[in-house]
Amino acid sequence: MMALCMAAVALVSALAVQTQTTTTPQAQAATPSALLILNKIENTLAIVDPATLKVLGKVPTGEGPHEVVASADGRTAYVANYGTQQKAGNSISIIDISARREIKRLELGPLLRPHGIVLSKGKVYFTAEVNRVIARYDPATDRVDWIMGTGQSITHMLVLTPDGRRAYTANIFSGTVTSIDFTLPVPQQVSQIEVGKQPEGIDISPDGRELWVGQNGDGQISIIDTATNKVKESIKVGEVPIRVKFTPDGKRVLVSDPKAGELIILDAATRKELKRLKVEGTPVGILITPDGGRAFIAAIQANKVLVIDMTKLEVTATIEPGQGPDGLAWAAGSQRDATTQARPTTGAQQ
Repeated sequence: MMALCMAAVALVSALAVQTQTTTTPQAQAATPSALLILNKIENTLAIVDPATLKVLGKVPTGEGPHEVVASADGRTAYVANYGTQQKAGNSISIIDISARREIKRLELGPLLRPHGIVLSKGKVYFTAEVNRVIARYDPATDRVDWIMGTGQSITHMLVLTPDGRRAYTANIFSGTVTSIDFTLPVPQQVSQIEVGKQPEGIDISPDGRELWVGQNGDGQISIIDTATNKVKESIKVGEVPIRVKFTPDGKRVLVSDPKAGELIILDAATRKELKRLKVEGTPVGILITPDGGRAFIAAIQANKVLVIDMTKLEVTATIEPGQGPDGLAWAAGSQRDATTQARPTTGAQQ
């Protein structure tokens, strides 16, 4: 563990030199709410009007954009450029949503294959698979100011507790979830939770009490009690529960299964299945609107994003954002839009 911490310090020092001469993105005028969709085959971010479902524009990104998160004010998007099978990516595209342009491509130097990406207290946290680390980018200083090793293989997906005091990441090849408690001193803050085979999809309940982890290797979801960091229950859901997403009220959980071609909707309290929707075209990425009224499901092979009415639990519309849609995020607009910031989802490793 000490070796991991020393390596992390060295990486922070190297990245500080690389980023210190760049400029911080300037604040832009307020924008209406927007649905953000990553097209990882054509390397673009599609900006969609959530009311009309029309694509307002596309912004080029780095190669293989897998996941995206929007700033709390809805002005800026941060895209993890994962790369291709042949070449590992090592950058984050910083995009002005209103202007619909990439204002900076943050080069990450030795940090390869950034993937899971979330925002907490104004800072952007992301995983770097090859390095087995979680890192943090501070937009205010335009620097990567913190890195922590997990010691696990394929550190892929990432969530933070609602209070921002703890991070969890799913490690696909290690069969573990890493917990990083920011309130503890190094190296005690890092611990490993054994789960099932090939954990990937991960989400935390809005009250922060439960962490649900989908396991691609056995079709189960491990439910972790965050008070003890122990698995308290495992439930069989499907074949490959690759994405897991709580509704904003915490009452339901959506699970995408690309192998079965299904979206599974569960009651979070009883763990029972409420409905199973057939989704053609390999469903993966999931986003639920802040009011819980709609869900968006990215179907990669169909080049579509499906719109789900969360009252009727039916598909009501489709969006064609580009080639290979996957990672989704919600950019919150001004108060007149009557929306709040949604927690982003992440793209799949494909």
